[in-house]
Amino acid sequence: MSYVKGVFVAVAGLAIAALIFGVRASVARQAGADADWSMNTTIIEACTCPMFCPCYFDTKPAPHHEHGSTQHYCKFNMGHKVNKGHHGAVKLDGLKFWIAGDLGADFGDGTADWAEVTFESSATKEQRDAVAAIVSRIYPVKWDSFSVGKDAPIEWKATAARAEARLDGGKAGEVVLQHNPSAMSSEPTVIKNLRYFGAARNDGFVLMPNEVQAYRVGKNAFETRGTNGFMITLELTSKDVK
Repeated sequence: MSYVKGVFVAVAGLAIAALIFGVRASVARQAGADADWSMNTTIIEACTCPMFCPCYFDTKPAPHHEHGSTQHYCKFNMGHKVNKGHHGAVKLDGLKFWIAGDLGADFGDGTADWAEVTFESSATKEQRDAVAAIVSRIYPVKWDSFSVGKDAPIEWKATAARAEARLDGGKAGEVVLQHNPSAMSSEPTVIKNLRYFGAARNDGFVLMPNEVQAYRVGKNAFETRGTNGFMITLELTSKDVK
């Protein structure tokens, strides 16, 4: 996934949140000037691009040679675990959610192919609404197709050497990342000072190529091994967008 050079606007993000997440329009509007909100979240993320995903430096994903033709796409999985967050009085601490999708051939016009978000069944309606409003600020992109998947448990664990996220025990989705094998020591390999979409701050991209990254439900199912992966902790608050 990538930050696209200033082509997205917050208003579009809010409209998308109201439409595709099924949130009340009033809740989506509150993500603007009226509501106080914040989210600090850590993501276990992987995609079909090679290390390191070129989408962070361009709007066209890596080429893939299939069936005698070349196609550009970035099919991704993101397992979010909220470290601390709220939207008004709604607490988000510890909430986990999953986003899978594809940026498509070229997202330079502010549109991407498809995405699907999945929550754990323990997430309340208010929490889902809050996530929708905030996530629309982090990923302010217009999706050609956006859906909400059937609730499923999300496993999420990470160390400096390994990170694992599974959706419905791996039956629906899976990301397994390993310590960068080209690192000079056991310390993580980190890219600093690189923007992650609309997030105001992040602590760096911890490079961890995937052993597997897969989305195993629906017509857009995919699976790759040995491609791009990283962990990142990011933060965005209502004060950042005012």
